[in-house]
Amino acid sequence: MPSHGHAHRGGRHRAIRERRPLALWQETLLLTGVAVAIAILVKAFLVQPFTVPSGSMEETLRIGDKILVNKIIYTVRDPKRGEVVVFRGADDWNDEGVTPPSGFGPVTLAWIGSLFGATPPGEKDLVKRVIGVQGDTVRCCDRQGRVTVNGLGLNEPYVYDNTPLSQRPFGPVKVAPNRLFVLGDHRAISADSRYHITDTWHGTISIDDVIGRAFVIVWPFSHTSSLDVPATFGGLNASALLALPVRTRRVRGRRDP
Repeated sequence: MPSHGHAHRGGRHRAIRERRPLALWQETLLLTGVAVAIAILVKAFLVQPFTVPSGSMEETLRIGDKILVNKIIYTVRDPKRGEVVVFRGADDWNDEGVTPPSGFGPVTLAWIGSLFGATPPGEKDLVKRVIGVQGDTVRCCDRQGRVTVNGLGLNEPYVYDNTPLSQRPFGPVKVAPNRLFVLGDHRAISADSRYHITDTWHGTISIDDVIGRAFVIVWPFSHTSSLDVPATFGGLNASALLALPVRTRRVRGRRDP
């Protein structure tokens, strides 16, 4: 006569063998849920995809390009000159803004699409190139029509439609602590720091508003490339640790007054 223990184990084994597989729709729903959960975690803490909504960074970034943004790099260091950053623009920084969807259905679809970079960024999420960091003096132009940082002219072959008119003279601007001076690569149409010179912060943006560094174009395949720091910023960035004071890290989420 079998023992109760054997009977219990046998019943358990039969229960395992008799467990029915999930229906196709259940498997699909489960896998979709897992994929969305992973995408949410990655987007929240590591890498976020964005769709470029305007031509202010042409020809480096074109309208509709899909880019990946590193969201953790600036938790360990500050942005450097020449890097392409995505940031939350203030109310009057709306040159790349998009009209947000309305209604439950469109809002839900837009939110899901944003997880995978299938929809444009929020109406105040902008993309520009860092030209000046804290302590820098930025102005335009020198005798050769170039933007200067700390008196050194930048050779910017990446600038689209680079003419004296598109550069629009400005400055000099002294970049305050915890701030960045940013410009678009398509200088003729980009409403960047030059457009806000007369505001309280002389057109600079807060480091706390930077979402992350755009580091690669992933779509379309014909335009795939890394977004490296141009050579013209090499000497400036190499001397930054000697020339500039160390910044005290601010708590994320706090804004300048």
